[in-house]
Amino acid sequence: MAATPQKPTFRQRLFSTTSATPSASPEPASSQVPAADREQASLNTSLTANNRRVPFYRRKATASAGALSSSSLKSPSRPSFLSRVVTKVVPCVSAQDSPLPADPPPFVLKDISTSRLDISQPNTTHELDISPPLAAGFTLPPPISNPPSPTDSDIVVPPPVSASLLPEDETDGMTSGAVQPPGSSGTEIVHTHTHDSSDESDRTSFTDDEDALRLFQDEQEEEQRLIKAGGSGIPIGPDGVPKPLLPPIAPEHVGRKCLVLDLDETLVHSSFKAVQQADFIVPVEIEYHWHHFHVLKRPGVDEFLRQMGEIYEVVIFTASLSKYADPVLDKLDTHRVVAHRLFRESCYNHKGNYVKDLSQLGRPIADTIILDNSPASYIFHPNNAVPVSSWFNDPHDAELTDLIPFLADLTSVPDVRGILDCAR
Repeated sequence: MAATPQKPTFRQRLFSTTSATPSASPEPASSQVPAADREQASLNTSLTANNRRVPFYRRKATASAGALSSSSLKSPSRPSFLSRVVTKVVPCVSAQDSPLPADPPPFVLKDISTSRLDISQPNTTHELDISPPLAAGFTLPPPISNPPSPTDSDIVVPPPVSASLLPEDETDGMTSGAVQPPGSSGTEIVHTHTHDSSDESDRTSFTDDEDALRLFQDEQEEEQRLIKAGGSGIPIGPDGVPKPLLPPIAPEHVGRKCLVLDLDETLVHSSFKAVQQADFIVPVEIEYHWHHFHVLKRPGVDEFLRQMGEIYEVVIFTASLSKYADPVLDKLDTHRVVAHRLFRESCYNHKGNYVKDLSQLGRPIADTIILDNSPASYIFHPNNAVPVSSWFNDPHDAELTDLIPFLADLTSVPDVRGILDCAR
């Protein structure tokens, strides 16, 4: 029977100096050595490798680390004194410039005694930290996202001003620019409506096309008749008496011709939105709330109105609503030369456009001139019109000033239509 190996003394367990490796020392039979003694002997032989003395207070942590990882895992070397001084004095140094160990460990075990190793969640606080240590006070910058392309954010292509109606949030439907496109040629304004297909299930496409064609032909015939007749003529009241839009001519205007002027985009431009260097602001009540129109005057409009008021009977005829146009004219007509004001309710609705029918004014058509930026406004009387461009905010515009001598010459001709027809 083999002899029982002698148990090492306390001093031998505290400071073991043997250089024998685990492979060199004979292993007693498992049946003769208790399990606890076999584990302690294996621990002692592994801790005494390379002739190093390991105190007992380090054996437990090292043994636990050896139990959890392979022999290649080792604690990171402690930074030198110079490294710690640089880290404290210069906390803003980057990770690349800060002094680091020559061979940093691939990862560091943090709080092994209290944490649970979970490889599936590497970003947890008490688990593997594979990043190298950073200098004090240094944090990694957030990832940089791609900046927006200047093509999307900086380049703005404005729509043409005469292609559609002015936005409703700028005019609220009260100015002429909100109901009739500036520069409109008289084509019908098409409004989009939503129809239920069940309401028209019994109608064929052939019937719809036939009705649309008949309606279009009727409108064309009516338009040609009105143009040939020079308008619809003076309206007749319920009592059978003609009721022209203008009252009888005043004594101070006897012998003068009538000059009809448009307001929006011809003399001024107005907007709900704030406009830089607005000439004046007009408050307007809309559904029990006060709103402000920012009004810009066309260059030369004051002198234009003053000189026209001396030689013409000046009439403002606009497709705007009176609750907006009246306060605007109160501030615009500083010389008090406007004899009459006509608004949207005096226009003739033709194919969705507000036409200013000069034949309803009650003035000789040969002595009537209209100045407007929209051809749709004078579609019944093209030979009485002086076209002007639509104006919004160009400070260098001089169209009104250039028209003063031409309009002054028209006061002496017997029929303005002959001159304006040749000038077109």
